[in-house]
Amino acid sequence: MMTLCVYLPARKFAEYQQVTRLVVDTPGGSLGFLPRRRDCVTPLSAGILVYQQADKTQQYLAIDTGILVKTGGQVTISVRHAVASDDLTSLQRIVQEEFLQLSEQEKNVRALYAKIESSFVRRFVEFHHDR
Repeated sequence: MMTLCVYLPARKFAEYQQVTRLVVDTPGGSLGFLPRRRDCVTPLSAGILVYQQADKTQQYLAIDTGILVKTGGQVTISVRHAVASDDLTSLQRIVQEEFLQLSEQEKNVRALYAKIESSFVRRFVEFHHDR
């Protein structure tokens, strides 16, 4: 059995016990993990991570790019964003809502940066003009 820990930049997202198998997307394609697989480190591509627990239930995580480290029975994943569900349809809905929210936040941040940049340029021109 494996333990799967998922970390986001600011916090631990989740820890799953008794994981029997795991499939992730990497830049080189899909990669499967079983408890006896050799230890490794691999980059992760954005996509759907699938894992199965001892009771044979299959779970899904939508993840952003990141890194996976497998050491013995411990699999640690560090990603920028993650969303979990036991149903692909609900996962798709959740991901759409999350990304819409992120897109709106990104628009607000870009607008703020544009204001800061224009203010900086304006003050720089004023400073240069006053000299």
